[in-house]
Amino acid sequence: MPAMRQAFGGWFDVPDGYLNTANIGVPPAAAADAVVESVQRWRCGIGRVEDFAEPVATARRAFARLIGVDAERVAIGASVAQLVALVASSLPDRARVLVAAGEFTSVTFPFAAQQDRGVRVTEVPLEELPERASGHDVVAVSAVQSGSGRLVDLAALREAAERHHVRVLLDVTQAAGWLPLELSWADWVVCASYKWLLAPRGAAWLAVRPDAPLRPVVANWFAGEEPMDTIYGLPLSLAGSARRYDLSPVWFSHVGAAVSMEWLAGQDIAEISRHCVGLADEFRTALGMPPAGSAIVSVDRPDAVTNLTKAGIACSARAGRARLSFHLYNTRDDVARAVRALGGTLT
Repeated sequence: MPAMRQAFGGWFDVPDGYLNTANIGVPPAAAADAVVESVQRWRCGIGRVEDFAEPVATARRAFARLIGVDAERVAIGASVAQLVALVASSLPDRARVLVAAGEFTSVTFPFAAQQDRGVRVTEVPLEELPERASGHDVVAVSAVQSGSGRLVDLAALREAAERHHVRVLLDVTQAAGWLPLELSWADWVVCASYKWLLAPRGAAWLAVRPDAPLRPVVANWFAGEEPMDTIYGLPLSLAGSARRYDLSPVWFSHVGAAVSMEWLAGQDIAEISRHCVGLADEFRTALGMPPAGSAIVSVDRPDAVTNLTKAGIACSARAGRARLSFHLYNTRDDVARAVRALGGTLT
């Protein structure tokens, strides 16, 4: 096991050179311990379905705080694609959807799969989304692009959407947890748990504006106002809040998410952002790249992934480039190690 690191008051078993949060985030030790304890209770036959209600509610509230909405607007799911599919299936026939070229396919494929209903999906460069929004019904985009770390201009997108009466779906999986967000204006906001939110995979959230179209096509017992009272029989009885769109939870994922996300939601995200972006931009500067204001860095150099891996740096290969990501538990030592692996100089 690596030596424990303390960061922003939390403890992490993160190894030196771990720059791969955009792939899998490392949980706070307390979150991992909570999952282990819950699994032990399951193993010993003393766990109950009711035990998971509070972790689900806690994680839901924490996500709402992290994106600046009321918890009554948040539904739970298992993955981004599943939640985006709810939105896509709720659009009218022949709806027109605008997306960024090279967007993560969990955002685009659910809309493209509606082509038999005449739904049309158009790709444009990321920076052109606001100016091209007119004439479309929906703009769907990741707030921070998975492959490159580029940020969408949220202010410009909001202004264009309001001016042209276009609905907006935002995926904040690569943003929530390090980027300050105030997204009450967006029609739908989706996010997965296992990256910057430092939780187990298997949990995801969807924030819905009250006037945004959405059909409860995964209606199930957990989506009832009192779930234990809606286990058997008709009529259909769903919650009056966004809980009506809930998927029955992946239990242990929410146990971990409740701990990590409640802790994150209590942090100064602006301070975390300055830390993460500061490290990323320092790395970029050392390699002769301009600052980008993102916690994700994409490096287009021959053998970059090979050289980083040989130096003990955990990173990802995305779109033919090395992708490095800097979160709150990373330090300047991680930056220096990565820079040396690529032949750069840290001043």
